Amino acid sequence: MTVHPIYIRGRHVILRDFQLDDVEQAYAVMGDDRVTRSLSFDSRTRDQVGVLIQDAINRSEQKPRNEFYLAVASSEVDRLIGFARLGLSGVKAAKLGYAIRADEWGRGYATDAVRTLLNFGFQELELHRVSAAIGPENIASIAIAKRLRFQYEGRIRDHVFTNNAWRDSLLYSILAGEWVQNAEPG
Repeated sequence: MTVHPIYIRGRHVILRDFQLDDVEQAYAVMGDDRVTRSLSFDSRTRDQVGVLIQDAINRSEQKPRNEFYLAVASSEVDRLIGFARLGLSGVKAAKLGYAIRADEWGRGYATDAVRTLLNFGFQELELHRVSAAIGPENIASIAIAKRLRFQYEGRIRDHVFTNNAWRDSLLYSILAGEWVQNAEPG
């Protein structure tokens, strides 16, 4: 099993471990209210992003590794445009999270990042199940889940506290056998 360092090439993105010099570009994602309003956390300050990046680097060196919190970079220009995460939970299971900077929305980067991360999770990590809890108003992420053939499992009430309010999440999942059948969805 591949654990460190991670460098995975997708169709349009590269997934790689975070580096200390990613803080400014990561702040453009995690410090932008347009991006974080759909996530499970509020916008971060530049200093908070610096701490988060350092923590992600430290966790990437743990053995066994239980989290793959990765920078998403455009494959055209190695510029950080987002993040993608598989947090291992339970037996052969992981929780998926991702975000792309607002000025890069609509270019297929999130779909490619998720597809690439799922290939890694099912093939390299030998996961059985990946789930994603998506905010009900996050139409773009719901469309990605459906495009990649995740199955809707239900609504988790008052799942996260963000932007000074409780928010529900819609739970989607995909199993290894389903992904093998659909490894290159349209």
